[in-house]
Amino acid sequence: MNRLTRVSRTTAFKLSVLYISVFTVFSAFLLAYIYQNTEQLMSSQITQTVDAEIAGLSDEYVRGGIRALVETIDRRTRHPDSSLYLLTDFAGTAFAGNIAGFPTQILDESENGIRRVKYSRLGPDGSQEREALVRTFELRGGFRLLVGRDLGDETQFAQLLGSAMRLWLVVVVLMGGVTWVFVNRRVMKRIDGIADTSQTIMHGDLSGRLPVAGNNDEFDRLANNLNDMLERIELLMHGMKDVTDNIAHDLKTPLTRMRTRVETALHDGRNEAELRAALETTLEESDNLLRIFDALLRIARVEAMAPDAGMGPVDLSNLIEQVAELYEPVLEDEGGVLKRDVGPNVRAVCNGDLITQTLVNLIENALKYGRPKDGALQITLKAAIEGDRVYLSVADNGQGIPKAQTERVTGKFVRLDASRSEPGYGLGLSLVSAVVRLHGGHLLLQDAAPGLCARIDLKKAPDEQPAGEGRENGGQPEPKTPRT
Repeated sequence: MNRLTRVSRTTAFKLSVLYISVFTVFSAFLLAYIYQNTEQLMSSQITQTVDAEIAGLSDEYVRGGIRALVETIDRRTRHPDSSLYLLTDFAGTAFAGNIAGFPTQILDESENGIRRVKYSRLGPDGSQEREALVRTFELRGGFRLLVGRDLGDETQFAQLLGSAMRLWLVVVVLMGGVTWVFVNRRVMKRIDGIADTSQTIMHGDLSGRLPVAGNNDEFDRLANNLNDMLERIELLMHGMKDVTDNIAHDLKTPLTRMRTRVETALHDGRNEAELRAALETTLEESDNLLRIFDALLRIARVEAMAPDAGMGPVDLSNLIEQVAELYEPVLEDEGGVLKRDVGPNVRAVCNGDLITQTLVNLIENALKYGRPKDGALQITLKAAIEGDRVYLSVADNGQGIPKAQTERVTGKFVRLDASRSEPGYGLGLSLVSAVVRLHGGHLLLQDAAPGLCARIDLKKAPDEQPAGEGRENGGQPEPKTPRT
């Protein structure tokens, strides 16, 4: 009973009942309309036939008199068809015809048009009561002529059509019920799957995903969208947990060091110079902590941005040229070289500010961790169009990253053992990864043989210059100096 109550409250059940009711009513109306028009058509045809026979027999009477009319009626009544005839005089005495019993007052109603009457037919089945459409016509000399048409075939056809109508309505209801059972089971199964997955997620298992049947119907599209959302939520939750754990581990040491330094200065400080040195060191540590929190906030803002925030056609050729001009002097001072491999008019749909920051972070990482053991540092900026995607890459000729660590290094506060002696907080690649995800692309860290190649992909912009784009530098902002 509970299951029936639950099923009856579902939208699928209510819609099925509504559709079955509407279709049944429409089918009944359509069949009734067909039945009524068919009956009217048949009645009209019978009336025309009776009128034509009366006209013909009247002409026969005019040409040959009563004897010729009687012979014609006798000849026609010998054929076993549906035509009915009766010829009487003014006193009601029958001369010819094939009708036995019927209401005699009809013979006196020659002006009332065609009538539906009950009658008995002469012959072996004369005792059987039948129904016919008849018309009475008065001839000269007081004679009355009754001509009609038996309705046996029409009645049988009407009964057959009525039976077909009833059978059709029964079939409609049964098919509707079977369809409802199939649809309801299918819909309820999909909805129960969604409910079970929701319960799994509510109990803390964020890895649960909605079932996908693979037929690309509306439920599959809904499930795929919700699964993408759940994957995004799981990523954000794990990211929050990782940030919390990393903050607890990586920031605990500098905070403890600051507290110890302040306590030591308060306890052992003997003069103003020692206290001032302790305060300056503490201030420097505080600035480092503020920079870390500022970098975390920037990553969080990027991750929270809408996918189309600040997006537009950007001339990457011009943007890379300006970033390269900014860093060429830096590499030249250190004996290195910055190379560019960018074709003209490389355009992508992106946020120019964020892509600039991404290139800056990748170049900074190459400057810090991409130096070769022997020889000068070489950094290569490259942009290329492949199909409907634009690929940007920053490559160095340094030691590279072990393949097993390429996914791990994009996490927050992750620093490999070989780079722990270098300044930094392990947030640069995290910001790059967040920017690339915002643009619907991927960050790929590859072996440059030697060195590391960081590659990202963006959506290619249309070749036409959009109307109203009026920035002097081709649609992208001025490059900014690195902040992380």
